[in-house]
Amino acid sequence: MNKLKHVLLIDDCKATNYIHKLVIEKYGFAETITEFMNGSEAIDYLSAISRRRDTAPELIFLDLNMPVLNGWEFLEQYALLPVEHQAGAVVVMLTTSLNPDDEARATAIAGVKAFASKPLTLEKIDEILAEFYPGCAR
Repeated sequence: MNKLKHVLLIDDCKATNYIHKLVIEKYGFAETITEFMNGSEAIDYLSAISRRRDTAPELIFLDLNMPVLNGWEFLEQYALLPVEHQAGAVVVMLTTSLNPDDEARATAIAGVKAFASKPLTLEKIDEILAEFYPGCAR
């Protein structure tokens, strides 16, 4: 099984990030997992990738409702980043929102490839990897 070099978790809940990181580690498809508590921290990080010579994330799990810079605002600023900072990452919105309008809005945004309810599970990872990174799926 191949591994993704870098996965980004963006969620304002430490417990959620912790659980999602455990699930990703259990699945074993990512070499590096980076966590941020809001979209602003993640945008700052992504903006400085080339200066740090880090690997841009290939997969981003994004919460919708966060303080400072929410998921929608993150996506607006993410779209303004240079292409090499986006690196064609697959953005998966993970949320507790049950509002069908949120899903419709998210999937209408070019960068958002999937919309799923929390928590992240091994089954959800199976689906995401099978669709976007088949070489990394079990």
